[in-house]
Amino acid sequence: MRSALHVTYHVRSDASAIEARAKAIAVEQSVEMPVEAIDDARIRDAIVGKVASITEIASGHFTVRVALAIETVGSDAGQLLNMLFGNTSLQDDVILHDIELPHDMAAAFGGPQHGLQALRKRVGAARRALTCSALKPQGLSPDRLADLARRFAEGGIDYIKDDHGLADQSYAPFAARVAAIAKALRETDASTCYIPSLSGDLDNMRTQIAAATDAGLGAVMLAPMIAGVAALQRLRRDYPQLIIMAHPAMAGAARIAPPLLIGKLFRLFGADAVVFPNHGGRFGYSPETCRALAHAALNDWHGLRAAIPVPAGGMTPARVPEMLAFYGADTMLLIGGALLSAREKLTAETAAFVAAVKDYDYD
Repeated sequence: MRSALHVTYHVRSDASAIEARAKAIAVEQSVEMPVEAIDDARIRDAIVGKVASITEIASGHFTVRVALAIETVGSDAGQLLNMLFGNTSLQDDVILHDIELPHDMAAAFGGPQHGLQALRKRVGAARRALTCSALKPQGLSPDRLADLARRFAEGGIDYIKDDHGLADQSYAPFAARVAAIAKALRETDASTCYIPSLSGDLDNMRTQIAAATDAGLGAVMLAPMIAGVAALQRLRRDYPQLIIMAHPAMAGAARIAPPLLIGKLFRLFGADAVVFPNHGGRFGYSPETCRALAHAALNDWHGLRAAIPVPAGGMTPARVPEMLAFYGADTMLLIGGALLSAREKLTAETAAFVAAVKDYDYD
């Protein structure tokens, strides 16, 4: 194909069947019907997916590279994900591993509006890693969440985000929560930025963004696999002034390689920061997966701004030196429950976490 996106799948198959299996994936992800029933030569030549290569990576496991027509995607994030893996995601012998996009397609999606450097500038951190924590647990009132935010800020944290489970519940309605937390932060001398979590349909999220903007906030968070990647794309386009953090909830349900989904695609669709589970925490990501994901978020890719990787998921202050040695300065360390466990010593524990990040020798 003259103009195509190339998709890499990892396929479990007998060697005798892999060629037919690869062709079936190419057809499923393009025209989804018997090719012999297509009587239009242009469609057979230009639209039907083509197998570009098949490589054995282990006994019974193959890398299959397929070329798909960019005309089938247009400029919609949801349709891109659909063409990459829509029906084939229902077949449990296939993993969507990676993509290669034409430069014009990547430029059309646009990537982060702000990215790593803007997040650094917002909190005055020119060279070091950034710090972040989360407001939790579920069930706290706006006033109690605001008190936690104030104590985090007094400890010098750069960013505070909502726990992704905070939505618009009766015990902490979005508008009341945002107003209380923003007010509490204004009453401190800190430069801490608060990132509220969006939820609901696109209309609800627009209402929530209006409340956040009225409160003077400049960042929001959403889970693209719950809200929809098209919603992330739309918010990126409609609210270019906002920093957007992407949360990985439900990202493990799709059999898409995390470096591609969280590191590349969330970035492509407009996430300025991408949260993911760090190795050695509550989740099962390997160091290799985490390193590849961070690189996918940061590496030069079609000239898109870098999204800052945010390793999280059961991290502790004791792991700060290890994480900084692993990720370097271009990261945001997110420690939530381990700080909240300090209870009345929350501000002091937060200050110690911040100091460990600031005092680390990045050279």
